[in-house]
Amino acid sequence: MEKVYTAVVTAKGGRDGHIKSSDGVLDVELHKPQEMGGQGGAFTNPEQLFAGAYGACYLGALGSVARKDDIDVSEATAEVHVSFNKDDNAYALSAELHVHIPGMSLDETQQLADKAHRACPYSKAVRGNIEVKVLAV
Repeated sequence: MEKVYTAVVTAKGGRDGHIKSSDGVLDVELHKPQEMGGQGGAFTNPEQLFAGAYGACYLGALGSVARKDDIDVSEATAEVHVSFNKDDNAYALSAELHVHIPGMSLDETQQLADKAHRACPYSKAVRGNIEVKVLAV
């Protein structure tokens, strides 16, 4: 497989720490949300970052599969819910992608959303590892 792009980000301090990309564009302080025993406030966390990255990548895949059918999805949105879950002292992530394509029926949206889910690199990366639901809304 040919590498097209490699992102490099250095993390320090874990969930109450800091991340910075090698180019300096991403330079963010992290804190646990209150729901996880953290201070909360105007800070991000790994789940928010993953949800944002997943949503952006997923919409790219949606655009790619839609172009094959000559469908305009430029106004589509993907609201990504990433949950941090606990079960019998084990932790796991789960995700829901709520996909909306203006002017398209729920059935048509679901079909296209499922195609995009099969094509999305992030979906492929987590397939079989975490529970993911893709829902037309």
